[in-house]
Formats: sequence, structure tokens, C-alpha cells
Amino acid sequence: MKAEVSILLSFSAGGDSSFITMKPGLQMPAPDAVLVSILRKQRSPAYCTHLLQDGGRRHSSRRSIQTSAPKARAVVLSTASISSSTQASAAPPPGGYTEPGMLALATLPLSQVLRTYCITSVSSSPTLLAASTSILRGMLNSRNPLFRIDTNPLMRSLLWHTFYKQFCSGETEAQVGKSCQDLRKQGYAGVILEYALEVLADSEGSEEQDVAVWRKGMLDSVHMAEPGDFIGLKWSGMGPEAMRRMKREQEPTERMSEAMHALCKAAAEKNIALLPAAEETWSLTGFHDWCLRMQRVYNIGGKSVVYSTYQVYLKQTPDIIAKHLENARKEGYTLGVKLVRGAYLGTDDRKLMHSTIEGTHNAYDQVASALIHRKYNDVLRPAEGAPDQALPHVNVVLATHNHESVQKAQSLRRDQAARGELLTPLTFAQLQGMADEVSCSLLAAAKANVGNDKAVQERVFKCTTWGPMFDCLNYLLRRAAENKDAASRTHETRTAMKAELWRRLKGTFYMA
Repeated sequence: MKAEVSILLSFSAGGDSSFITMKPGLQMPAPDAVLVSILRKQRSPAYCTHLLQDGGRRHSSRRSIQTSAPKARAVVLSTASISSSTQASAAPPPGGYTEPGMLALATLPLSQVLRTYCITSVSSSPTLLAASTSILRGMLNSRNPLFRIDTNPLMRSLLWHTFYKQFCSGETEAQVGKSCQDLRKQGYAGVILEYALEVLADSEGSEEQDVAVWRKGMLDSVHMAEPGDFIGLKWSGMGPEAMRRMKREQEPTERMSEAMHALCKAAAEKNIALLPAAEETWSLTGFHDWCLRMQRVYNIGGKSVVYSTYQVYLKQTPDIIAKHLENARKEGYTLGVKLVRGAYLGTDDRKLMHSTIEGTHNAYDQVASALIHRKYNDVLRPAEGAPDQALPHVNVVLATHNHESVQKAQSLRRDQAARGELLTPLTFAQLQGMADEVSCSLLAAAKANVGNDKAVQERVFKCTTWGPMFDCLNYLLRRAAENKDAASRTHETRTAMKAELWRRLKGTFYMA
């Protein structure tokens, strides 16, 4: 029997070390160097692709029978020794994820792992990220046919095979269907399908035409989605007039209201829920009003067809949620809550936000805890005049890329299940192309609980955007800005993808 080889992968505080130490003293180049070395010298590119896709397993006649359990094989790299950040207060690096969560990355296609690694490497460099953002803005605003994706096939191909495929599902029904099916095969309970159309606040437009385009895109999304899925949307997608009316806290026009009801009815009939994305603070009151207008009509019988998104980096958010909970209790509808940290760091008034990231983390986790337990706490307190009692029935989507928040929510729900308490209907969600290490950790936990009636069977969804490439540019710019504002999280994803590439490459040495 071959002796098991122990591997220690060490990282310096300032970045990756250049060597990997293999006991009892053999040194090998670090993952990047190994990848280059194998591709250039030791193996043909086609053979290496085969090995990477297969996790290092070779299907020869001599090795077709395995005589040991998978966990005993030396190809599994323990992640406990990996440190990816010099900031102790940052969210857990891959070393903080469970080994099953890391191994779940093996379900991702090689192309996705490599693309994510490359894009997060760009996002980790302020210079490269700024250059990429400038290119995207040039594609959106330039009148020069050389820089427009609708006139330059080379620019279109470059965008398609990088940022578009990373964050978007496709332009056509066939492309979207395949992308969504691929996500389901990876283990996701479903998808959050979002139409990419976004509108700039200062743009001009025709209300009739804008609403018609939005309505068709939304109904097409419902048509492509499957029962149990979600549809992501923005009320402001109905055009500049919609944005102005939300800003002035006015109700939607008759044409807008008709389109909103048409969407809600179609979603309800197909057992699909709607997740309107939050707007910037200057139109937030109007945004919530429009969401609650639909919730009062369609969120009946304990089920939420329409949600409202709450950004917890705003200090006022717990009070807003408390008021909406009390309103739902009085009027007899079920509040749908999509909880996020926030998406407009670059434009919202910083005075309205928590002064520290720790304050935002604490607010998010405490609000999530109150919703999970359906009990008020020190952060989510009863609205003025409301009885200090259990929360009314609520449906929750925890849309977060923060692994600590996910772990805390999972732990609370496991404790509830152990006590035999009724669980709040809850869904975890992450964006396509981001935080796959968090998503895969959730999927691994869900897979481990299959067949265990006493375990919590968590639902995990990926949010994917669809639409013509040009219409997706604003969305892609928001993703670029989000990566810039969350550099530590981007670094975690990059490190996780690097570890996954290395895990697959290791099979070349030990099983070739």
C-alpha cells in the first residue's frame, strides 16, 4: 500500500508563497507555476484539460477499480492551512469553509473555474479593474463603431466569453434555458431569472414604449422560468417616468400599474415569486410603496408572490421593516423580505449608512435572526404602537455572499429544527459568477442532508441575468463596481478557485 503524502500549502501574509512544501522536504512550485509548467512542458493541452475536468482521475483499464474510500485519497487538499487575507476581521477565507464545501467546487465546469479565477484576478487589481470598467463604459457610450459591440464582432466576442458568460445566462430562450438547466444540474433548487433592462435617471423616453418593452421582458422571463423559481426585476426598468414618480413618492401611472398587475398575475399562476431590486435612497420610499401595493393584493394565504428588498447598510432599514411587518399584520397579507447588505455604496449618502462594516454585518445578522425566529430583538424592534409579540408570518430571501452570515443562519435553523419549531420559509441566494465557494458550501450541506427527515433542507438559488448584451452593460458595470467595493470577498473567491484548480492538478502527480 502506498504511504499517504501529507501536503502543507502555506501563504505569506502579503500574498502567495512561491513554493509548496511536501513532507519530508520535497519542494514544488506553487499552483500558478505548476499550471504553467504542466501546460507548457509535461502534458499536452488537450490531456491537461481532460485531467482538470475529471479532477485528476484517469480511466485506464488498470485503474478502473477503486479499493479505498474517496476521503482516504491524497488528492484532497485540506483547506485549513490556507490564509487568504491579512485582515482578521474579514469574512472567512476558504480555510473557513468546510472541506465538503470546497470539494463541491468540483461540480463546476473547468471553463467556469478558470473564467472566475481570471475575472477575480482582474477585480483584485485596482488598475486592471479600472481599465475593464472603462472598456465596458466605452462599449455602452461610445459612438465609434470600433468600440461598440453591435458593430464590432471582435469586441462582442471578447465581452461574450468573459464578463457576459460570467454573470449572464444568455440572449435567447434557448441559451437561457441551457444556462438555467446547467445550474440545476449543479444542485441549485432553482434560479432567480432577471431581465437586464435598466434605465438611467437622466435619460429621456416614451412612457408607452418603455412600459411596453419592460412588460414584454418580464412576461418573457415568467415564460422561461420554471415553477418555484424567482424573477428579479427593477420597477425603474419601466423608464425614466417610473423613476421620477418613485422619487416624488407618487403612485404608478395607470399604464404602469396595468403592467405590474399583468406580471404579478402571470407569476402567481405559474407559482413564481417576484424580487424587485432596491432603488437608490432618493427613490426608496416610493420603491417600497410600489412593492407593498402589489403585496397587499397577491401575498395571501401565507405565501409571498411579491417581495421587497431591504438594504441593511442603511441605518433606517430595521425601522422600515418593522413598520412593514406591522402593516402586513394589520392588513392580513404576508410580507416578503429580501435581505441584502446594499448595492449603492458609490452613490448613496454615506451619512445614512452604518459607519463601519462591522455595524452592517451586525445589523444584517440580527435582522436575519429576528426574521428566522419570528421574534423582535435589539436591532429589529416593534414599530411604534405595535404589540411586542411574535412577528407575523413572513417569507425571507437571504441574498448574501457573506459566509459568516450564511453559517449563522444555518445554525439558527438547525437549532430550531432540533427543538421541533416551525421554520420560517427561507431561501439563500447568490449572484451567478460570484461567491461560488459560498453557494457550493450550501449545496454540499443540502446534499449531505438528503434522506434525513430531521435535517433542514435548505433551498439555494443562483441569480442570473438575461437579455441582449448591450442591455446587460449597465448590469455588468454594477457588478464591476460591486467587486471594487468588496475587494476582500473577491479575493476569497479568487483564492477558492485557485485552490480548486490546484486540487484538480494534483491528480496529475499522484494518479498519473
